[in-house]
Amino acid sequence: MAESHQPGRQPKGRGKGDSGALLRAQLALVIRSVLQGHSLTEALQQGREKVAQRDQALLAELAYGVCREYYRLDALSAMLLRQPLREKDLDIQALLLGGFYQLLHTRVPAHAAIGASAGAARLLRKKWAVALVNGVLRRFQREQQTLLSRLRQSESPQLRYQLPQWLVDALQQAWPEQAQALFRGLSLRPPFTLRVNLRRNSLSDYACLLKQAGLTARPVKAVPTALMLDEAVSVDRLPGFFQGAVSVQDAGAQLAASLLDAQPGMEVLDACAAPGGKTGHLLEHTAGLRLTAVDVDEKRLRRVEENMQRLGFSPNLVPGDASRPEGEWAARHYDRILADVPCTATGVIRRHPDIRLLRRPADVFELQQRQQRIMDALWPLLRPGGKMLYATCSLLAEENDAQVARFLRKQPDASAVMLQPGRGINRRHGLQLLPDTLETDGFYYALLEKQTG
Repeated sequence: MAESHQPGRQPKGRGKGDSGALLRAQLALVIRSVLQGHSLTEALQQGREKVAQRDQALLAELAYGVCREYYRLDALSAMLLRQPLREKDLDIQALLLGGFYQLLHTRVPAHAAIGASAGAARLLRKKWAVALVNGVLRRFQREQQTLLSRLRQSESPQLRYQLPQWLVDALQQAWPEQAQALFRGLSLRPPFTLRVNLRRNSLSDYACLLKQAGLTARPVKAVPTALMLDEAVSVDRLPGFFQGAVSVQDAGAQLAASLLDAQPGMEVLDACAAPGGKTGHLLEHTAGLRLTAVDVDEKRLRRVEENMQRLGFSPNLVPGDASRPEGEWAARHYDRILADVPCTATGVIRRHPDIRLLRRPADVFELQQRQQRIMDALWPLLRPGGKMLYATCSLLAEENDAQVARFLRKQPDASAVMLQPGRGINRRHGLQLLPDTLETDGFYYALLEKQTG
């Protein structure tokens, strides 16, 4: 567990005047936690609890922004510090990165951003760093144009694309013709896309409800349930959200329900279900499914349950490891299986920018092995004539088409069904969506059918 998550190590403000400094101190702890290997979602969840409700949105905006711009901000730090900070002062390093981001990308007055960031060092119990943070940020404010010009002259792909070098190399190798568009797409802020429950409203009717609420949206090509909003909003502004009329889900993820090709009355297994977006869509898409949703993380499975309650569904929710099926759910056979497997998540970097910092080349091999175990373990649970949809949010062939090719070589009773949903790039065995535009994140799908003979 990271030090920032331990009792007694959180900064404490002394009143309303400390709220800005407290926010920056929490930002530093969130970013430090990510740099120490924790997910941004996890770190932010704990950070939000320590600041006033009115400051929670700004904390999230700054934390996401620092992760998106990390390599550029870190390079600025190296240019402005006489020597690197020690590992135990990673919180002060994070405080500087947050200060740079505020001066570059927010409307926070410079004097307020600098003053609150310097004050945060005191709340972090590092009084020696108050002058350091103040001095470095003020120098950046004075020399900003010169420093940014020096950065633009850098030939480093890591700085140019805001991605780790190993991933730049991997994407250029995997997608030589699409690489530049991919890099541009991954640098964009993610779209805010809705999945309309077509049992409740047609797409056009729900678009009218949005318009009445002062929101504008447009449909997404070849995704009949998707509306993309012009701006991100809180879910309480979405008409009927709490009654299950609509959900927030990327348009690319919304293809899974139709690609699985489930029919009413079928026995369906959602093998890696959390947080439940695809689970809910399967039930919206096809009436009368007998659906079992399994996830290895019981805490995340509770999120599936919460989503199902909002949508008005009651699938069979079971804690379990898809790579080692055990118990009653593993004793049954299914007509359809959705295997939305753990992956590097390189296709959703703009939605989860901490992936840039968390993912390592070694993770690719480890996740490949886990994906293979899941596919091999689930296949015996599929009835002859049944179909399994293999899905990732990865852009790497090792996790996608090459993984499916390995599986097909190993399973003589398996064959790939050609997918033609109207968008994406057909690979040898499956379909790849790229995050090269704002319309979808990056997903891979392959539909595998079990022969009956």
